[in-house]
Amino acid sequence: ERFYTEDASMQENAAPPRVGRDVLVAHEKAVLSRMTRVDSKCVSSTVEGDRVAIHWNFVLTEKSGKVHRFDEVALQEWRGDRIFRERFFYDPASIGG
Repeated sequence: ERFYTEDASMQENAAPPRVGRDVLVAHEKAVLSRMTRVDSKCVSSTVEGDRVAIHWNFVLTEKSGKVHRFDEVALQEWRGDRIFRERFFYDPASIGG
């Protein structure tokens, strides 16, 4: 919550963006509630002014024990010290849809 502007948007691949910090937080909490473990590693990042690109490796372990491994590229646009817009690119098949 502390990293996003109130009117922030987040988009995954070509899906419609989710808009509003409260909506973003609710979605992330729902995803995390299905997991017993989330491991992430920043592979690389680039900053150009208020635009940031980050390459992540994730390992998500569901409560069922199923494990998902995937790479993601996050593109962020910052407004001051908070993220205003964020878009993720990854292979949906790698995390089950």
